[in-house]
Amino acid sequence: MSRTRSGERTRTTRGEPISAEPRINERIRVPEVRLVGPNGEQVGIVRIEDALRLAAEADLDLVEVAPMAKPPVCKLMDYGKFKYESALKAREDRKKQVNTVIKEMKLRPKIDAHDYETKKGHVVRFLKAGDKVKITIMFRGREQSRPELGFRLLKKLADDVVDYGFVEYSPKQDGRNMIMVLGPTKKKADAMAEAQAEKDEAKASRRAASFDEVPDDLAESADSTVEAVEELAEEVAVAETVVEDVVEETAAQA
Repeated sequence: MSRTRSGERTRTTRGEPISAEPRINERIRVPEVRLVGPNGEQVGIVRIEDALRLAAEADLDLVEVAPMAKPPVCKLMDYGKFKYESALKAREDRKKQVNTVIKEMKLRPKIDAHDYETKKGHVVRFLKAGDKVKITIMFRGREQSRPELGFRLLKKLADDVVDYGFVEYSPKQDGRNMIMVLGPTKKKADAMAEAQAEKDEAKASRRAASFDEVPDDLAESADSTVEAVEELAEEVAVAETVVEDVVEETAAQA
């Protein structure tokens, strides 16, 4: 047994490369296996030759799903379809993943009104997107003897964005800088969902505008075609990922 960099256990056999992929079909080199049918039904312990024959008759693959069991557990399945669906699910999970991001905005204690409004706009945008914002006031020269300028500026900013964020980390002097952290009032997931809803609404509006002078049946047909093309493009991207994995696996076995 060995581990990958991510800590995942992998089986190794003399003369075979290390792989995190399960063994399938003729690569399963044990005298007998506990066989599970394509619908999850328990077939029982059978010889490997019989398991491979059943897989061939059903036009399916024999996949080792529990290599450490005694005997190993194998299941009859369409392995190509299984990998494709797994890659599709992993991609959807990555889309839904929420990562905490801390943005940073730097200001000078004597910032002019125009620059302040610009930077405040950036802070509002970050907070609306569900991100935290680290505000840094940079003091130079004699400004270091006037920390109250930084406190007043940070308080003003916190008051101006109170509808979108709150003070998570109160202003604190850190050498030549003064730091405050603002947290978003909306959770990251909620902000992402809202942004996606706005994006979908804008897309629907553009489509409706482009179909204003087109008969209803043709508009619906065109709309369905656009959605089908978008879904197909996404599936093609996932399929390319699966093909790349298969190519890499084949190259490693060669």
